[in-house]
Amino acid sequence: MNIIGKITGLKYKILLPDELKEVNIKDFDINEIPSACLVTDDQNIFAISKWFSPKRTRSYPFERVFNTLHISKKITVIPIVKDEGAKGDRDFVQWDTVSLMSLLDVFVIFGFYEKAERKGQKITNQQFDSEYVR
Repeated sequence: MNIIGKITGLKYKILLPDELKEVNIKDFDINEIPSACLVTDDQNIFAISKWFSPKRTRSYPFERVFNTLHISKKITVIPIVKDEGAKGDRDFVQWDTVSLMSLLDVFVIFGFYEKAERKGQKITNQQFDSEYVR
């Protein structure tokens, strides 16, 4: 059996948006900002959220994304891969994650981790390359 469908639009109404902290682009460091916030410059304002793992069920990133949906310009930063070392998990971003972000009109920036700390045979406290994300 084949099931075929077409999604033509997604409509939603935000009833209780979270108050998002504002960060100036000059002070922007993806590793230091809250998990969802507003980034401003002299002319623009946009909402940004960040994921800690490309796997949606490991760090529950959708709340962070949903907290930004009331802003017209939305961005989320997703690590393309998260490798926690020999005894840890190795997660990759899935196509349906990007598809859902597209349906929600959220731009995706694929980030990568440039720093981490070793904890036994695992890696922890990964940090994005902030200049690349900026």
